[in-house]
Amino acid sequence: MPQSFASARVESNSLPPSCDCLAHRFGNAADGPDRTPSYGSDMTEAEWRVVRPLLPVPAWLEGRGGRPEGYCHRVMLDAVRYVVDNGVKWANLPADFPPYRRVHAF
Repeated sequence: MPQSFASARVESNSLPPSCDCLAHRFGNAADGPDRTPSYGSDMTEAEWRVVRPLLPVPAWLEGRGGRPEGYCHRVMLDAVRYVVDNGVKWANLPADFPPYRRVHAF
């Protein structure tokens, strides 16, 4: 069944009901999975499926100490992509992303 590119993009760019990142799987995400992707720089589902397994395993998950993630990795990567795509300053991130200092540290 062929679909138009525009409708496929909208369908594949929406977040699933529950995000599969470590912060949401372990229940310590401060941002919540309810952010609706609304920027051209946001990752599609296909991009996220490729990127997700490439993210490093955090030290705390392997018993090497450290703190659990506080923000969704997908949202953090979307914020970084927003800065790169739009050429804005870190402090000018839209309010629907985590605080810019956390994104910059990520």
